[in-house]
Amino acid sequence: MTTENREQLLAGADPKLDSFCCEDRAARFRELCQAIEKGTLAAEAPSDRHNMHCHTFYSYNCLQWSPSHVALAGRLLGLSRLGKVDFDVLNGLDEFRSACRALGIRSVCGMETRVYIPELKDVEINSPGEKGIAYHMGLGFVSEKLTGKAAAFAKDLAERAGKRTRLVVERVNDALGSLRLDFDKDVIPLTPAGNPTERHVCSAYRKKAIASFGEEKAMTFWKDVLGLSPENTAKAAGSIASLEGFIRSKLMKSGGPGYIRPDASSFPTLDEMNAFTLECGAVPCAAWLNGFSGGESDPERLLAFHKAKGMRVLAIIPDRNWNIPDPAKKEASIRNLFAVAEAAKKLDLPITAGTELNSPGNKLVDSFEEEPLRTLFAQFLHGADFACALEK
Repeated sequence: MTTENREQLLAGADPKLDSFCCEDRAARFRELCQAIEKGTLAAEAPSDRHNMHCHTFYSYNCLQWSPSHVALAGRLLGLSRLGKVDFDVLNGLDEFRSACRALGIRSVCGMETRVYIPELKDVEINSPGEKGIAYHMGLGFVSEKLTGKAAAFAKDLAERAGKRTRLVVERVNDALGSLRLDFDKDVIPLTPAGNPTERHVCSAYRKKAIASFGEEKAMTFWKDVLGLSPENTAKAAGSIASLEGFIRSKLMKSGGPGYIRPDASSFPTLDEMNAFTLECGAVPCAAWLNGFSGGESDPERLLAFHKAKGMRVLAIIPDRNWNIPDPAKKEASIRNLFAVAEAAKKLDLPITAGTELNSPGNKLVDSFEEEPLRTLFAQFLHGADFACALEK
């Protein structure tokens, strides 16, 4: 095992470590752990750097990483604390916890979903353009095995998500006409647990177009169907991530044929999600976007509302709150970031920081050495310690 292999492990998928076969993953993970112990796979010395919000391939990981791969990457980077957060599922929780223990990393596991908040039904919160709808989390789950009410809730959540994604495909199929996906044959196999997301669907459409038309004609097809400008056509032709991003934004987001505007029946309520989280022995966790919506414009008021509902920790994706090209927007975003950090401190609410790893270009770890994150690092580290202490 060489340094070159290390870089490959940090840059993309590994055929065995990211196999959908758990036995293959386990064998490859043991092999790589032994390489670290022997010094033939270089791992940075443990530090206080951390990433408390990592999606795995059980929802969607932009590098197609399994829970074991996320843990291994954390060790190679010298991260001492790591959080797994997947969308709508707890799959991979046991694998992740076991991998982190083997690598000496403190860990926490969460679930993210969208909820309906009746009290804020006329307010946009952190789901752009969707009033009353919020991304929300539970943090500190310790088992995939659920019973009783918790099992029923998780089953309902998975079924709602599955029906919604199938409907998206039906609508986009009707709009495209000459290019159609078979959900069970083209989409389901892209996931290890049969729970595809919109991002999986975009990948399936891209692959289907190439298989149907050939690579060159497929690009012409997308240029025409998506109405891409010459500049965006060049971007799409040069980057799979860009093409799939255009497919998603043009066909599945607001204004596109596959977009399904949510209502009160689309998702569980905030109270239902919080009750499920507590039933599992975890804690409710609110999610912060950027402070520009009506709901987030007064962070102290919003956090106080959530705290009264049982929320004990706030999750933030810092990079999108400061690493912004436009100087004016960057300044405003940083101002909002400090405002919510101060509100959380005032309400005695820890903050966790992470990068998600569910979109191309997401960092493996935040740039804590740069401002404004350097100023907020102690607060983020406290949040990471709080989260890891939830593991029992």
